[in-house]
Amino acid sequence: PRPADHVLPPHRPASAMSHNSFGNLLKFTTWGESHGEAIGCVVDGFPANITVDLKYIQSKLNTRRPGQSKFTTQRNEKDIVKILSGVFNGKSTGSPISFIIYNEDQRSKDYSNIQNKFRPGHADYTYHMKYKNFDYRGGGRSSARETAMRVAAGALSEMLISKITKPKMKITSGVIQIGNEKIKTDKWNENFINQNPFFSPNKSIVEKWQDLILTHRKNGSSLGAIIEVRVKNCPIGIGEPIYQKLDSELSKAIMSINAVKGIEFGTGFNLVELDGTNSSDQMSIKKNKIKFHSNHAGGILGGISSGQDLIFRYVVKPTSSVLSEKNTITKNMKNSKVRTVGRHDPCVGIRAVPVGIAMTNFVIADLLMISRSKLF
Repeated sequence: PRPADHVLPPHRPASAMSHNSFGNLLKFTTWGESHGEAIGCVVDGFPANITVDLKYIQSKLNTRRPGQSKFTTQRNEKDIVKILSGVFNGKSTGSPISFIIYNEDQRSKDYSNIQNKFRPGHADYTYHMKYKNFDYRGGGRSSARETAMRVAAGALSEMLISKITKPKMKITSGVIQIGNEKIKTDKWNENFINQNPFFSPNKSIVEKWQDLILTHRKNGSSLGAIIEVRVKNCPIGIGEPIYQKLDSELSKAIMSINAVKGIEFGTGFNLVELDGTNSSDQMSIKKNKIKFHSNHAGGILGGISSGQDLIFRYVVKPTSSVLSEKNTITKNMKNSKVRTVGRHDPCVGIRAVPVGIAMTNFVIADLLMISRSKLF
């Protein structure tokens, strides 16, 4: 296309950012910017009389918090969450539950050199063209800082799931690949995941990832990651065909996370290597118990949970904010160069792990409520 095709007509009015909510019966709305005074979240549709454990919510936020190791951004945010409404005497009241986290360690001056330039790989260009008045400091609304509130909402929804499901559902997630170094998926130790800075389920890969990330950080670059999520004891029958299937709702949730560029379920894209006989999850029954011979579908058939483990993976692109110089253009449509300074994750995929868990919890809680609402 000609360069002029990328310029919005000057008479076109700026758009409103009107889609900041996620969910159906259970939904949350986030607000705030990376360098604003605070970020927040309102969860609506949460049932009354559910015990709300603020310490547990905080513990989940602590797993996503920046500045915890040399492998993440050094922005020092404590991410202390407060509940402003919807909880009384430790239990939900049925009214909207509001969370707030105050920003404490903004360095807006780090972005003064890029206020009139578009950082390649970021939302700067599209936000500017769509909204005209873009908060360039840390990416503003497009910043991954927004995901802290998703973690709070996800931890809350986990309390609802625990209340209404038996046996207790369990979600584990870990990084299985950084750059070109990946683990052997049969070497999965879930107890090790929270004992290392990479959320790795495999101890043998940690040293390789450490050297890889530090080398790329030293060279002014960054790396991407692949994350795997496993859900045990997901109740059978979760998902609403045709347009609210479990896998389509999970896909929407995961793809809405900053920097995520793809998702696959079960055997995923490797299914192309199998034929129709071997790719189907054959079944048998023994002593009145149903047995699946494989789980290529990742625990979802026809958009509905089958009772097998839910298994999916998603890829997070390399962090676009890097120290190396890149070609770009200015707001005046002139060629320029840009180098991003400040504090950034050398591999933002690492801190996406607790965000993916949170979104998975929220989707399942929402679909559980929909499923239960249809019982007579």
